Amino acid sequence: MSDGLLPVYRRMVAEGVLKDDTAQRLAVEKLQILHNRLKDYSAETPKKALLGLFGWGRERLREASIPGLYMYGGVGRGKSMLMDLFYQSSTIIPRRRVHFHAFMQEVHAEIFAVRKEGIEDPITPVADGIADSATLLCFDEMQVTDITDAMIVGRLFERLFARGVVIVATSNRHPDDLYKDGLNRNLFLPFIEELKAHLETHHLESDTDHRQARLQGMQVYHTPLGPEATKALDTAWDDLAGGEPEPLTIKRQNRDVVVAHHLNGVARDSFRNLCETPLGPGDYLALAEAVRVLIIDDIPLLSRAQANAAKRFVTLIDALYEAHTRLICSAAAEPEALYPEGTGAFEFERTASRLREMQSADWQKNG
Repeated sequence: MSDGLLPVYRRMVAEGVLKDDTAQRLAVEKLQILHNRLKDYSAETPKKALLGLFGWGRERLREASIPGLYMYGGVGRGKSMLMDLFYQSSTIIPRRRVHFHAFMQEVHAEIFAVRKEGIEDPITPVADGIADSATLLCFDEMQVTDITDAMIVGRLFERLFARGVVIVATSNRHPDDLYKDGLNRNLFLPFIEELKAHLETHHLESDTDHRQARLQGMQVYHTPLGPEATKALDTAWDDLAGGEPEPLTIKRQNRDVVVAHHLNGVARDSFRNLCETPLGPGDYLALAEAVRVLIIDDIPLLSRAQANAAKRFVTLIDALYEAHTRLICSAAAEPEALYPEGTGAFEFERTASRLREMQSADWQKNG
């Protein structure tokens, strides 16, 4: 039987893997309490209440369930890392940890599949399928920005709670700020109240941006290409993100922009996938706003024949620069030598200058 994440956290601090942080310790204690409550938890009691075996109403149903935790705070405060420690120490089976955006993409796909079977109201069967596969759901980076998501989550989560699913979520926003200024937000407000009724809200209120601290002194531009540069990017990924990544899907009008690897606000993909595919300025702006660190593998020497890729790379760097998103990359040459001639080579000088500026340890902090 696992003793929970508290002894693990204490050991990591003692070994110097983590720095002691009062705000993090408070969050660990909240998660440890939830861990203890869940040791003998079964979703069967709330399920029986749902089935009406005891004629319980909504209030009794809430009493039968264990409240989850909604942990919010600034970027780099360690929310995802602490939730991962909680997830790894949990003995609940089945359980799942997933990035919230990826989860909602799956929900949309399931709804589409159920509707193809002729079922007009797909929310209940989709939610029941989720509940059957996970008694504990851990969501990383919970945010709602899309009106389609906003119109679904209320009924979806109501069913999940009724089925006894316990939810732990991290977010940069207080629940009251979810879907802020969104279209028809008044229809979304009941979901916020339901969320606060089933999840304890905890503010991880730390002055320390641990991710920024780890970036201090880190080399972020690696040249030339080769095993050493790849190893350096692997190390940066492990240090800043850690764990098993998932693809990041950003919905853009009638298509999706997919980044191969994403976890804890850090994304990673190759130059080929980011700049040799038909992406535009809006796509890069959405990517820059969605992540705090972008790792790009294998930026090549660019020739006249790669003018389109070079133009996209310029646009991508501009988007990262304006959003103050940290860039870590491997490249075939120093910035000034990446695109010596071809259409837009003169304009590329500004990109090279920005790549130099973005290597500074204080660049993001001062942005």
